[in-house]
Amino acid sequence: MGRQEILHILKQIEAGTLSSEDALLKLRIEPFEDLGYAKPDHHRELRQGIAEVIYGAGKTTGQIAGIASAMQSRGQRTILITRMAAESAVTLQKNFDLQYNEIARVGIIGTMPVSDGRGKVVVATGGTSDMPVAEEAALTAEVLGNTVVRLYDVGVAGLHRLLSHTEDIMSARVIIAIAGMEGALASIVGGLADCPVIGVPTSIGYGASFHGLAALLSMLNSCASGVSVVNIDNGFGAGYLASIINHM
Repeated sequence: MGRQEILHILKQIEAGTLSSEDALLKLRIEPFEDLGYAKPDHHRELRQGIAEVIYGAGKTTGQIAGIASAMQSRGQRTILITRMAAESAVTLQKNFDLQYNEIARVGIIGTMPVSDGRGKVVVATGGTSDMPVAEEAALTAEVLGNTVVRLYDVGVAGLHRLLSHTEDIMSARVIIAIAGMEGALASIVGGLADCPVIGVPTSIGYGASFHGLAALLSMLNSCASGVSVVNIDNGFGAGYLASIINHM
């Protein structure tokens, strides 16, 4: 049960259209539901402001469907599923209103919310190969009610490409900088922007990039102030954090 549902119950009590006994019955709904293989956290939105998200990797199609059904039954209007296989998406689309982004491996059940964030979230990538992680970040931010501006393939190998979007960078409320190789994009963006920058190292690069470790260490050692870093390829974590910042 989310904040809006709780508020609606309280308003009904205030208006005299709902008895305190009936309200108590509604509020006594268990904060989580035990499905055996999973325990969907139905009160997460009430506690944290953001409803639970389904991590699709390692779950069967049936498990994803069961968790999504449980969420829908408790009134969750939009359900985000990350790292979901295309085969699972095809099967789920038979029973759910699901949109699937194959690049990001992200599924979205239900309607996209209207943007209610305070400003723009800019998602920038060093190269086109970083787009799977970038789209995961961008879609996560959009599902959580943010306006997203995408700046793809603006890495330091051609710095003029990034500088041509100076207005977008300067007007952003939070920026997600996504890059593999040496991960320099986060430092460059951090030196231009006056807002928080979230660095996302990706596992893109040749041998000495060590599957994203080189980019991770570069971003952690950034000399630009205001740069924070999430885990390698963690587009979801970056989009989630950007949404929290943008709604403050």
